[in-house]
Amino acid sequence: MDLKRFNLKQNIQKKEDKNLSFRVFDIDNSNINEYLNPHKNDHFFILIVEKGKIDIHIEDNVFNLKSEKISIVFPDQINFISNPDSDLKAKIILFEEVLFCSDILKNELSPYNVNLSANLNCNALNTEEFQHALTLVESIQTIYNSPTLVKKEQARFYIKIFLLGLIESIHGQHPILHQKTNQHVYIAFKKLLNEEFKNQRTVQYYAERLGITPKKLNEITKKHCSETAINAIHNRILKEIKRQLLFSDLSHKEIAFNLGFSSPSALNKFVKSKLKETPTELQNELSQIYNA
Repeated sequence: MDLKRFNLKQNIQKKEDKNLSFRVFDIDNSNINEYLNPHKNDHFFILIVEKGKIDIHIEDNVFNLKSEKISIVFPDQINFISNPDSDLKAKIILFEEVLFCSDILKNELSPYNVNLSANLNCNALNTEEFQHALTLVESIQTIYNSPTLVKKEQARFYIKIFLLGLIESIHGQHPILHQKTNQHVYIAFKKLLNEEFKNQRTVQYYAERLGITPKKLNEITKKHCSETAINAIHNRILKEIKRQLLFSDLSHKEIAFNLGFSSPSALNKFVKSKLKETPTELQNELSQIYNA
């Protein structure tokens, strides 16, 4: 499959966009088609549904969005939308990663950073929270339509306020995030896993890198994601296998060696043990989902 990559800087709808790090617009017949096919973004993508329903596919998950729901897609997450209602009323915000509260989340708000990208993929707000969020979005959209130097700075603050509000909301929905012990270790484990999963697959390796015992790492992963450390490692590998089976032109042999398996049969054995199906069967299943 030819997977497109959307670049914010190339999304020019008016001359001022060349100097803006964000876009805000209503989704309608003139722009919805480009979001109907699987793609990646080099920026954050937010979908806010005011009325009607629409499905958003993020990696191998499908979320049904309706009124008072908001979805945030992080850079490089494979995504597309489908099944929009004829009376759909929704807004899209696109913004560069620099506007995301990364430094704040890494430091002062590190407890909020546990599984943040997955937790923000689909957010159901109460009416009061949603109306507050929508008011902020409408203010950002007004500035986007007629930006000035000062107003652009205002919009950046509004985007951060909007994001922090969503983060606070999901923080309340996930009680585990309130615990103040070991979040930094879990976050460090997830970061290290994303960097090393192709080459390192033992709990011992990650525990040693984090300066803890394998038993302690298991305790921490069970607390934060309800799975053992080895399952977290295996699930990260499975996620990448799915992505490469569906969105790359690599053969199964190439995928096997690319992901550190000793042979295609080792890849086959791994997928079969985890999903009870072969890589070919998994590929066909995923293709049916994404090409339906």
